[in-house]
Amino acid sequence: MNRASFFSPQAGRVIDAPRRIRARFAIGDVVRHRLHDFRGVVFDIDPVFANSDEWYESIPADVRPPRDQPFYHLLAENEEASYVAYVSQQNLLGDPEGGPVDHPSLSQMFDAFDDGRYHLRRSLAH
Repeated sequence: MNRASFFSPQAGRVIDAPRRIRARFAIGDVVRHRLHDFRGVVFDIDPVFANSDEWYESIPADVRPPRDQPFYHLLAENEEASYVAYVSQQNLLGDPEGGPVDHPSLSQMFDAFDDGRYHLRRSLAH
């Protein structure tokens, strides 16, 4: 399989990953966590787990997701707070509500909410 490497600031190291992945969600998609009561907007995608080993080991072993799947960076919200979340693909679902997310950082990355998803600011697209 064709491989690629990238530096992950969260992990503090170079991550080896497949050159092609099947990400179920795209930047700007609104998603919901399968197990926990929060939703968010995808703002970045790692092709495989690219956070610290300490972060990974802090997940209870019986629910720890495999590392070899896409992981998503989310501008997340629940009823109490807004925050940034890092979630495996297996733990995300499309958001059936389809409504906007109320996160204070949304306007820094996205322009409009249209047809159930956010559109990346033109100045950030490449």
